[in-house]
Amino acid sequence: MKKYILSIDQGTTGSRAFLFDQKGKVASLAYREFKQYFPKPGWVEHDADEIWRSCAAAIKEAIQKAGISGKNIIGIGITNQRETTVLWERGSSKPAARAIVWQCRRTADICKKLKAKKLESTFRQKTGLILDPYFSGTKVKWLLDNISSLRAKTGAGKICFGTIDSWLIWKLTGGRSHVTDMTNASRTLLFNIRNKTWDPELLKILNIPGSLLPKVQNSGSIFGETRSGLIPGLPGGIPIAAVMGDQQAALYGHGCYGPGEIKNTYGTGNFLVFNTGKKLIYSKRGLLTTISCDVKGRPIYALEGAIFITGAALQWLRDGLGVIKKARDTEKLIRGVKDSGGVYFVPAFTGLGAPHWASEARGLICGLTRGSARKHIIRAALESIAYQTRDVFDIMQRAFGKKVKELRVDGGACRNNFLMQFQADILGLKVLRPKTIESTVQGVTHLAGITIGLWKEKDLKKMHKPGRIFKPGMAADVREKLYSGWQDAVRRTL
Repeated sequence: MKKYILSIDQGTTGSRAFLFDQKGKVASLAYREFKQYFPKPGWVEHDADEIWRSCAAAIKEAIQKAGISGKNIIGIGITNQRETTVLWERGSSKPAARAIVWQCRRTADICKKLKAKKLESTFRQKTGLILDPYFSGTKVKWLLDNISSLRAKTGAGKICFGTIDSWLIWKLTGGRSHVTDMTNASRTLLFNIRNKTWDPELLKILNIPGSLLPKVQNSGSIFGETRSGLIPGLPGGIPIAAVMGDQQAALYGHGCYGPGEIKNTYGTGNFLVFNTGKKLIYSKRGLLTTISCDVKGRPIYALEGAIFITGAALQWLRDGLGVIKKARDTEKLIRGVKDSGGVYFVPAFTGLGAPHWASEARGLICGLTRGSARKHIIRAALESIAYQTRDVFDIMQRAFGKKVKELRVDGGACRNNFLMQFQADILGLKVLRPKTIESTVQGVTHLAGITIGLWKEKDLKKMHKPGRIFKPGMAADVREKLYSGWQDAVRRTL
């Protein structure tokens, strides 16, 4: 009997279901979008039931496309958008309110008040995170403070809290498992990453009762089993064998199991995650300390840098200025242009993320002359992605204390050969692009396979062959001159 792993990649705008065969190859995949809600400026919400339905529909379609029996599925992996916050009723399994999405900024005032009380260092030391609306804890507090019926129900133990992984596990198991993994728990502002438990002091500060919280497990463990009759074609009794937040899953998917290994995901924004192993490192330069996992799914530490606007800068060139028709055309459009002509583009449309965390900063294009043309601005936009990556990478490398040999990459923009070569040049090290850039779902699939004994570590290594290696070819003095110009542009933005 052929064996398959079902993996769910639940993202911010849609849900995907993959079936991987015993060789780690994709047998089928299906995708469903769901609605985004913007009730007020800066507010972003999801309907948790719509997310569940999108996942169920994608799973059903993926099984049908593969033409297999659900009995051939031996394990399930889940990777998810992190920080998005769901509260639901324990008895009915109905959402108590719309989910508050990681992008939502409604809790900015809560964060500001906590900072005014000099509590940021407390949260920082315990959770590795900064006080920002990005994370789940203040979202839970907002829901409890602003929906009158919730406090009483919470006190009676009738309400559950979870990030999206917890919600999907709850639904897949028919309400039998209220659980999360450490990578997602470490993004809540409620989880102590030193002792790896929910922190009573932080819960008290935010006035969140512990009865809300899911059990926390290693990323590679059994989170529950499917209940039959919930999704056509998906039988009961299948173990959910791996759960990871999306960025940690991508790190695992690259085979970055050991300290000193780093990946960068190139999407709307960029996410660099740097494996520091058992070494807990706090950055004073705007990086987050978080939990990832080793090859067996056990907790280790990582540094993370979130860059807000990278690929979105190309979308702005398309939608805002109309200077390109498709983001993938950029490589062709700048062919023959030897440099940006002194033009720098700092895409701080929503402020700057790591390492600056300057929410008031705004975008800037500088260095324009009469000789500047459309091609120079397009090239400057691409270069800005590589420059911002170096801003974060340099801090990570210094914090770790050892020189890094290579950067592994994934995400849509890594298909751009010019960008990857410029990235290698501006960092002065090799950039490895895998054959398949679906590193996130590949990571949680590999861990599920390890957990249930389908694969061993040596099997995973065979699946991590790079598709292309970009080697630096730029002279060191040229590299530093270009980067110095970028730093000057950022100072002007700030």
